[in-house]
Amino acid sequence: MKTLEQLIAEQPLFADLGPDFQRLLAGCARNVRFSAGSYLFREGDPADSLYLLREGRVALEAAAPGRGALDFLSVGPGEIVGVSWLVPPYRWAWDARATTDTRGISFDATCVRAKCEADPALGYALMKRFLPVLLERLHAVRWQVLDVYGSAPES
Repeated sequence: MKTLEQLIAEQPLFADLGPDFQRLLAGCARNVRFSAGSYLFREGDPADSLYLLREGRVALEAAAPGRGALDFLSVGPGEIVGVSWLVPPYRWAWDARATTDTRGISFDATCVRAKCEADPALGYALMKRFLPVLLERLHAVRWQVLDVYGSAPES
């Protein structure tokens, strides 16, 4: 059986983080499982965790008036779910629902933020990993919006 530190070190997102930082993150981590259809978190709730998926898929959903929940992105193994823990007021901006049986590592957000405050080098290393994820997801949503609404009218 592998330790959380070993599991974290195997993940591409954290593989080159270095053993000291991996150990710090492992101190904030626990294994989690979600059944297909269950929610990891709901919009508006406290953003108290960060999830690193090891198996399965999770849909990120936004409420659309008159249309219910719309999936806008699907994430899978090796990817993170939940970045709202990074920015006050630390509330989820959307829902995350397991679409298959899912296993992952949950990181306690308060613990990770405290370790980043205590060691700015850790905070910087994590930001370098999470900002590209945020940009990638912003671009994905942009393409979906363009697909839904079509291109802008010509002048």
